[in-house]
Amino acid sequence: MFGWTATVKKPAVSEAFVRPTLRFVYRHPAHFIAFGGGVGLSPAAPGTFGTLLALPLFHALSPLLDPWSFLVLILALFWIGVWASGVTGRALGVADHGGMVWDETVAFLLVLFFVPVTGYWQAFAFLAFRLFDIFKPPPIRYYDRLLKNGFGVMWDDLLAAGYTLLLVAGAHAWLA
Repeated sequence: MFGWTATVKKPAVSEAFVRPTLRFVYRHPAHFIAFGGGVGLSPAAPGTFGTLLALPLFHALSPLLDPWSFLVLILALFWIGVWASGVTGRALGVADHGGMVWDETVAFLLVLFFVPVTGYWQAFAFLAFRLFDIFKPPPIRYYDRLLKNGFGVMWDDLLAAGYTLLLVAGAHAWLA
């Protein structure tokens, strides 16, 4: 049901040949969510645009919610992402298609929740998160390869968020 029990078999074609369209994204709510409302269709750096999607969401929602409600929202968005990524991955035949960016959006929302609300810290956190998400230091790469399902899609970005928060906290303490 939530996409973490079913695995996606290796597709007959590589991800480079799987080109979702706007029609595909709007065909099912899970596709719409997984592709960040269409942001993931960007021909260049969809993960970067998916990460940037978190900024307006954070600045729109954080004034409306107390901290605990915001964390509960992030948790709910994570599990919605597990479902959406699982459904979309199965539909595409690619467990973690590059256009599925909801994982970056939710993970970076978590990062933004904890970093100081200044342009410098948010920019530093953005760059750090993208680097951890792209290069996948251990154990991120391990889980990225092991978990080929909706949970795995979301989990590796949550780990990248954890690394980002550790780096930001260290930098903040060092500069204080």
